[in-house]
This record gives sequence, structure tokens and C-alpha cells, in this order.
Amino acid sequence: MTFVQLIECKTSRLDEMSRLMDDWVEQTRGRRTATHAVVGKDRSDASHIVEVVEFPTYEDAMRNSNLPETGRIFRELVALCDEMPTFTDLDVVRDEQLYEGTVRRFLDTLATAGELPPLNDLLDEDIHSHDPINPQNTIGLDNALSEYRMWRDAFDFTFTVEDVLAQGDRACARWTWNATHKGDFLGIAPTGRKVAMTGMTLFRFGDNGKIAETWWQHDQLGLMQQLGALDQLEQ
Repeated sequence: MTFVQLIECKTSRLDEMSRLMDDWVEQTRGRRTATHAVVGKDRSDASHIVEVVEFPTYEDAMRNSNLPETGRIFRELVALCDEMPTFTDLDVVRDEQLYEGTVRRFLDTLATAGELPPLNDLLDEDIHSHDPINPQNTIGLDNALSEYRMWRDAFDFTFTVEDVLAQGDRACARWTWNATHKGDFLGIAPTGRKVAMTGMTLFRFGDNGKIAETWWQHDQLGLMQQLGALDQLEQ
């Protein structure tokens, strides 16, 4: 069961506290078990700071607490507070993951002009991509990025997201893709044609909230027809 710890304190030294937390994250890299952390400042009382830290389980949170760096950082944290921090331990009984926003950001980013960002904030390092245009699955972030660049080199395009449905660790997007053919695509020289394609993508999210697996379904036959590839076969 997902476990969340709510930490509240009062301090006038938020900048120092932020630097302290950055040090802790760096020192515990690879061993810290938290999957998500949010720090908020009370709009009605700027000294009131609330941090929400999420862990996969209570046991993971305890392992995090037992790291040697955690005790030292806690003592330094208390020294920066005006009063003793309070801790509230919560077992999550309802969790609505906001995967729709991640799906929309991912599709928007794929279509953004210029250099393709690394996407490591959205995609898991070991992402698996299933696309009928490829005879084998694409595995790993670097290989997925190469696949996306292939499409970007061949087309200037945009996605219009028609629907996004999410349930559990999965989300499905129905989209319309509009593009201009500007580069080589599967051996087809650039035609300059305006093309469109409809399709759906199923996303599976990992425990870290990133996209871990994708299944693409799109009208590849219709796209090839618009590019004139089928005309050559009929001759």
C-alpha cells in the first residue's frame, strides 16, 4: 500500500532548508526510496511549510528513515525551524494518478519544433515501445528517442488529442496527427504533401510515475496511400 508522510514546520529560512534538502537528495542518490516529494508554502502564512513525501510502502519509508544521512539531515532541519516539525503518517486509501497531463505533455513534446528534449522526465529508462511500423519492439530510452527522431526527421507534425482515458496504471489517448512530409520516410523521398492520420496510444506507467510502456495503433496504410506509395505498387 502506498504510504505518504506529511511534514509541517515553521521557518523563516526556507532557502537554507531547500539547500539542505538538495544536499540530502544528492547524498542519498540511488538509495532514497521516496518516489515523489512536494514542498508547499502556506499563502496565508509564509513561514508555514508543508512537505508531502510519497513512498511505495511504509516499509520503504522506514528504510529511507534508517539511512545514516537522514538522521543528520533531520537534526540540521530542526535547527532551521522555529519550532519542532510535526509528522503525519498516512496510508493511501485512494490515489487518482494524474496521468492525462503526462500523456498530453508527451505528445506535445514529440511535436515541438527544434531539438528533441531528452524526455527522461516523462519516460522510464527501460521503456518498451510497441509500434506496428517496426518488426521488433523498441526497448530503452535511447532507442525510443531514435525512433521518435525518425518520425520528426521525416515530418513536421502536430497531435490533436481527442480523448484521454485513464484507469489504474494505464491511460489511452485517441489522437489525430497532421503533418507535412519533409524528409525520407521508409524509403519514400520527401513529397511536401500534407498528410493526416488517426490513431490511439496505450500507455502503461511505472511506480515512478513515468511512462514505462507504449502501444501505438495508427492508420499506416492510409498514410502510405497519401504519400503515393500505393500508387507505385498499382502500376
